[in-house]
Amino acid sequence: MASPVDVSSNESDFLQSSPIYQCPAIDTLKEEDSSETPLQTPWTLWLDKTIRGLTASEYESSLKKIYTFSTIEGFWAVFNNIPDVREIQSGYSYHMMREERRPIWEESYNKKGGTWRFRCNKSDTKYPNPDTSFAKSKVWKELLLAAIGEQFLESLDPHDEVCGLTVSVRDKFDVVRLWNMNAQLEKKATVVNKVFKLLPDVEFAEPFYKYCLCERECD
Repeated sequence: MASPVDVSSNESDFLQSSPIYQCPAIDTLKEEDSSETPLQTPWTLWLDKTIRGLTASEYESSLKKIYTFSTIEGFWAVFNNIPDVREIQSGYSYHMMREERRPIWEESYNKKGGTWRFRCNKSDTKYPNPDTSFAKSKVWKELLLAAIGEQFLESLDPHDEVCGLTVSVRDKFDVVRLWNMNAQLEKKATVVNKVFKLLPDVEFAEPFYKYCLCERECD
């Protein structure tokens, strides 16, 4: 565990002042999707920022929930009304987690799992023409759709599942992580091949798998 640091008020309030939490569209989203197309499970979108030296409790208090959706229409309502990955500052991360799980290693539902990590050029996390109506982050969008559509099931052992997806914005590149529940079944998975198939035109740096080991990760 990293040593404690003195978190300034500016840092502790960084999420509350972000454009996401000043977006009226998110505030007005309601569960109006009872008659819409249900997903297999609900998913929750979270936001955080990497601050070196945070304790686990400090990180938990800085993690902010954006919204939980349970239908395809609910997903698009959220996705289309939050800042795109190319619009948020370096150091921030979006996390989409199954049910209302938090992207925290120490949680009981995460501590036996791990993540596949893919580092990609920033040019690959957005569509080439930012002026088009489809200018949403390419890698993030396609993998979100694959996750909520349960497209990774065929790439996993029947006793495993993808339980989360993270995109972390960095200065020179972006990092995408796919979370799974059971690290012991990683060798049986073909998730990397599935990602390559979904995004054949994207050049990823050598992907690798990281076991949880009950340690909060740091990029």
